[in-house]
Amino acid sequence: MATQTTPDARPEVRAEAKWLRIPPRKARLVIDHIRGRTVPEARTVLAFTDRAAAREVEKVLRSAVANAEANHGLVGDELIVSAAYVDEGPMMKRWRARARGRVARIRKRTCHITVRLTPAAPPLDGEPEAKPSRARRLPSKAKQAEPQATGEAAEKAARRRSDRAETAPAGETPPATEAEGAAPDTTISTRGDG
Repeated sequence: MATQTTPDARPEVRAEAKWLRIPPRKARLVIDHIRGRTVPEARTVLAFTDRAAAREVEKVLRSAVANAEANHGLVGDELIVSAAYVDEGPMMKRWRARARGRVARIRKRTCHITVRLTPAAPPLDGEPEAKPSRARRLPSKAKQAEPQATGEAAEKAARRRSDRAETAPAGETPPATEAEGAAPDTTISTRGDG
């Protein structure tokens, strides 16, 4: 357990688990899910993560929260996972017998997991607390429609419409094209004589 101070004078509490018998690559897949989240969110994510490394990361997170509460008087649910990373530990090398007198190397990898917690920054005066957005919002259907033509394209479309209006017989409206929003002709004959 160690304590540091961030540049904005908030204490940073950390906890480490060393020489865990989990490959670092597998542990990083889990640790990436909790980085930047609040402690309650991180606990929920870890509880529903179906990986062996999630149990070990959860232990380190609990240890960091306990350090913050016991040594610094902080409230555990008001902390944020400011940093979480996995370093490689020593690798145990073993051998397995293979055919024709050969051997295959087995690498039993280990890792060190570190979790750093900081108190959540208080909201600025008069501003509501902003929640982090995890997913991008899709634009509404109105925004997804084709943008209006501008410049030369708009002039060409206007000329085409006026040309069609001039060539259409009196009293009839010219047919709309697909570019102007008319549905394409997709009639299919269901009769067997075609």
